[in-house]
Amino acid sequence: MNTVTKPSISFNSARFLKSAAKNRDCPPDIGLEVAFAGRSNAGKSSALNAITNNNKLARTSKTPGRTQLLNFFTLNKPERRLVDLPGYGFAKVSRSTLQEWQHHLSDYLNSRESLAGLVLVMDIRNPLKEFDLMMLDWAEHRCLPTTILLTKCDKLSFGAAKTESLKIRSQLKSFQYLAAVIPFSSTAKTGIDVAQKQLESWLMAQAAIELQDDSSEQL
Repeated sequence: MNTVTKPSISFNSARFLKSAAKNRDCPPDIGLEVAFAGRSNAGKSSALNAITNNNKLARTSKTPGRTQLLNFFTLNKPERRLVDLPGYGFAKVSRSTLQEWQHHLSDYLNSRESLAGLVLVMDIRNPLKEFDLMMLDWAEHRCLPTTILLTKCDKLSFGAAKTESLKIRSQLKSFQYLAAVIPFSSTAKTGIDVAQKQLESWLMAQAAIELQDDSSEQL
């Protein structure tokens, strides 16, 4: 009997693919992708850079709200992508621009069939704000697996960070599609391995099934 090995993702293989202002400008809706969302001061870009071990992959800035487009990144497996979504909360833009962002983001989230999972990034010291709860409600409605990264956990003691993580998990116990709550720090390199494993389970789920099918046919 052949042993089926689950394919692995090399996250440091991530490379910029394209930016899209609208859903129609996105890459072809095939394969699987995981999107990163978060308020614009939550450390989303830093988290994405830490997971891919590439400090220049996602734009980081002291000015919140710099990510204004959907940014797609390829990985080492065919048709597997990471997506950096626009951040909200402190972006200094006009109301009309903000409404336009929200419209295009909603369009992407509701219609993108290749979207396999959502990573919701929150500052561990300031979690579960209006945008976070809106994203969680949307993911639950769409039955989309979601992982929360509690960034900047190095700002708290280990015990305090663990307590906050358990508290948030308890507050969100009614959310069936919440996969994990992970204390995370791009500075201290905390939670990176756990986050990578979660992402890989989403991105390679289809490939693992295909491998199982191929193996069964060979028996």
